[in-house]
Formats: sequence, structure tokens, C-alpha cells
Amino acid sequence: MRLGGSRRSGNVIDARGRGRGVGIGLGGLVILLLGLVFGVDTSGLAALFSGGSSSAGQAVEADGTDQGNDFLMAVLGDTEDVWNQLFAQSGSDYPEPQLVRFEGIVQSACGTAQSATGPFYCPADQRIYMDLNFLRELERMGASGDFAAAYVIAHEVGHHVQNVQGILGAVQQRQSRLPEAQANALSVRVELMADCYAGVWAHHADAQRDVLEPGEEVEGIEAAAAVGDDNLMEMAGRAAAPESFTHGSSAQRVGAFRAGFDTGDPGACDSFNASRG
Repeated sequence: MRLGGSRRSGNVIDARGRGRGVGIGLGGLVILLLGLVFGVDTSGLAALFSGGSSSAGQAVEADGTDQGNDFLMAVLGDTEDVWNQLFAQSGSDYPEPQLVRFEGIVQSACGTAQSATGPFYCPADQRIYMDLNFLRELERMGASGDFAAAYVIAHEVGHHVQNVQGILGAVQQRQSRLPEAQANALSVRVELMADCYAGVWAHHADAQRDVLEPGEEVEGIEAAAAVGDDNLMEMAGRAAAPESFTHGSSAQRVGAFRAGFDTGDPGACDSFNASRG
């Protein structure tokens, strides 16, 4: 990605070194897959790897000495610029989220999480939590490259946009009154909207700042396909079970991302509209 012209966000917090690191071995990969398939918060499994925790650290300054932090700051800053603009067009303010980079185990307002959980958004503190070691696991699942990583961040930012819009809270209330299969179906719609919002960001970032190298769009598509529920279930040795999907199939996730990327219109992301399926 061409991020040299992207503004660096001041909302990245480096919480590494505040707890004992936890590697992602075979067991961790299984938990990662479970976390992605059945929901982002597998904090109940974190005790299996407990022994230290990270908490909020210091905001990162843009000094260019840490490529990982610089990448996070650049992508997050780019999402801030796009969503600030889109919110302003509708007469609203965009409350920017913070992104916490951690290693091992981290404490959030949504509970304890670990590296194997994968990146997640906590609506209670409006923070995105990410261990960059996750990107190695993403590569194993068939997605690699800067834009694949940026897609993951933009997807979590998409959840923040949903939270600001009141969508996450409304869905959670509805899910509490529904049978499991119907509650899962609502989760799929939430995730597909976040995928579409990631595409909306990429559309505007590339149109305004030419951030994508030739062919990098494919990396986002590969990342969306890699984390489809059907693909993850097959990787875990299980047959795909649509009634258990919580994030959507690979085809659905790719389609949602493309809808946002091709149009740049947040209105194209309304996965709760019955006419959109």
C-alpha cells in the first residue's frame, strides 16, 4: 500500500510488554478459528493461557521507528479521515475509536482476551484490540499483504461505525430474545455490514489518496474469503453448517466487501434490508 501520504492517527495505543506474551501454536490456532467462527470474544478460554495481561499503554507518537505502529497509525488515520468526511456529509460528528496494539493477553472493557482470539472491537470502551501476530495466521489461511491487514483493521472500524449508529446495541437486544440459529443470522448481517464498510473506506481512500498498489484489491478479497465461516469450519475439520454461521460464508463476505468497494456508498451496506437477502 502507498501510505506515505496518509495522516498518522494519534489514537493508537501500544500496550505491548505489559504482560507475558502468549504464542499461537496449534491450540492457539484452533481457538483463533473458534473465535472467528463463533464470535470475537473467546475470553473464557483465555484462562488456559493466563499468566499476565496487557492493559492500556501510552499513545504512540509518529516517529517512524516502529513499522508495525506506523502501519497501524497510517491505516487508522486513513479510516478516520474517510469516516469523518462521510459523517460530516450527513451532518454528524464521528467519534474516533482507539486502537490498542497488544501481545499475549489484554484487558478490555469487554473482558479478557488473548492473541489467539484475533482482532476485536469492544463497544464498551470503543476500542479496537489487535495483536499483529494475527497477520501470520491470516497468511496461513490464504491472505497476505498490506491491504489484507488493512482490511482487518477497517472491518473492526466498521463495527465501531455500527456502534456509533446504535446498530450493535439494537442487534444484541434482539438476539437475546431469539433462538440460536436466528441470533446467528443477525450476527452474520452485522459482520457483512462491517465487511461492506471496510470496502467503503478502501474506495474513498484509494480515490482520494491513491493508496492501493495495482492488484492490491485482490488481497482484500482474499482476506474476506479466508475468514468466511465455511472456510474456517473446513480448516477446523468440520463440515460447513450454515445455521452455525456468525460471520457469513466466504462468498457472502467477498460480496459485501465488493459492494462497499465498488460503490463507496455506506447505504449499499444495509445488510438488514430484507431485499438484500
